[in-house]
Amino acid sequence: MPRRKIETDSPQTVCGRIRAFREARGLEQKALAARLGVSANAVSNWECGRSRPDLNLLPALCGALGTTPGELLGMEAPAGTLSPAEQRLLEDCRALNEGHREAVRRLVGSLLEAQAAPEGQDARRTEDLRPIRKLIYFERPLAAGVGDPTEFDDAGTPVWVYTSPETERAGCIFSVNGESMEPAFKSGDRVLVSRIPDAPALQYGEIGAFIAGNETYIKVYEKDGLHSLNPAFPTLTFDESTSVFLIGRVMGRLDPRHIVPAAEAERRLALQE
Repeated sequence: MPRRKIETDSPQTVCGRIRAFREARGLEQKALAARLGVSANAVSNWECGRSRPDLNLLPALCGALGTTPGELLGMEAPAGTLSPAEQRLLEDCRALNEGHREAVRRLVGSLLEAQAAPEGQDARRTEDLRPIRKLIYFERPLAAGVGDPTEFDDAGTPVWVYTSPETERAGCIFSVNGESMEPAFKSGDRVLVSRIPDAPALQYGEIGAFIAGNETYIKVYEKDGLHSLNPAFPTLTFDESTSVFLIGRVMGRLDPRHIVPAAEAERRLALQE
C-alpha cells in the first residue's frame, strides 16, 4: 500500500499558513493549543499536514491567529475588503495618540509622494497652479503681563503657503524648540496652529500650543498636565500661581515644500492686483 503523502509546511498550503500565522503572532504550539482546547500534538499534526483542524474550530482558530477563514484557506478576499494585516494596521493606528498619528501621517504622505512622483520630476512644478494663502509666523511669542496673554508683541511675519486641508484650518505658524515632541515634531520644525477662539475646544489627548508664565510650549493636553511625546521628558504641571493659556490647536507640521517661494508669492499677488 502506498504511503500517504504528507503536505509540506509551505505558506502556500493550509498547514504552512497555520504555522506562518502562529509564528507571526508570537505563539508557541502549546499556547495556541491551550486557546483552542486541543493538545499541542494536534497543532503539530495540523502544521505537518498529518491532519486538518475540525471545521467547528475554524472560527476560534482564525481568531487566535488574527486572520480570516478565507485567508487561512487561501481564498481571495472580495475586492474592497481589508485583509487581516490591513485591519491590524488600522487598529494599531487608531490606538495611537494624536501626536503619534501625525508622525504616521507624515511618513505615509512622504512615501506616497515619493511613489507617485515620476523619476527626476521636481514636485514643486506641479504645485504652481495651486491656490495660496497667507499665514502669520510668530518667531518669539511672549506672554503679556496684562490683557490677553495670547496676544504677542508684534504682528508676526507673513508666510505664503499652498492651500491644503491643514493650512486652510490654520491661522498661524510657530516653531518647535527642543526634542520633547519627537518623533512627531523635531526641533526647528514649523507647526500649523488654529488660534482660539477660531478652533474648537481642545480635548484630552490632543496637541496644543500653550503659554505658561513667560514660556511657550507645544504639548499633549491631558487631565494631569501637559505631556511630551518623548518619554524622556516629564509631564508639566503647574500650581495655582501659574496661569496657563491655550494659544490654539496644533494642526500638524508645515511641510517646507508647501511654503510658497517669495518670487512666486510676489508674482501671484501682482496678478491679483
